[in-house]
Amino acid sequence: MEGELTLRDMMLEDLYRRPGFMIRRAHQIAVSLFLEETGELGITNRQYGILFALKHRPGIDQISVARLLGLDRSTTGMVIKKLEQAGLVGRTVGARDRRRTNLTLTRAGERMLERLAEPAQRAQTRVLSAFTPAERAQFLALLEKLIHRFNDTTRVPLDREPPQ
Repeated sequence: MEGELTLRDMMLEDLYRRPGFMIRRAHQIAVSLFLEETGELGITNRQYGILFALKHRPGIDQISVARLLGLDRSTTGMVIKKLEQAGLVGRTVGARDRRRTNLTLTRAGERMLERLAEPAQRAQTRVLSAFTPAERAQFLALLEKLIHRFNDTTRVPLDREPPQ
């Protein structure tokens, strides 16, 4: 009969309703919207996160960036290398520990971050536009609760700094 779900459809619906599936799909959508808004600038959401972190924590090292953003070290290293090659990030040898490399935004990196501000905000607005204002607050609070509850169980926990 038309309109009835088959057993196979119901099994797929079970998959589609799993939290992990929905979270992954929501992430894909958020990344897609970010790239739609920022596409002409050629910056990924990971690159944006690193640029943003360096603006607010100039001079930190690569491992600290990875911890602040919950990224694995190798991915962070590859992304930073690409940003450095693009002239957006600079490296300097640490004054106290010469084995440590400090990262900073270059002037071009600062300009790129300024250019990204509006499109990144539009992407965020689009992601949350599926919800009413009350639902947005609830959605973000529930995501925060999930992240806080399971952060330390992940391979790359977010080393979130306390608010100042």
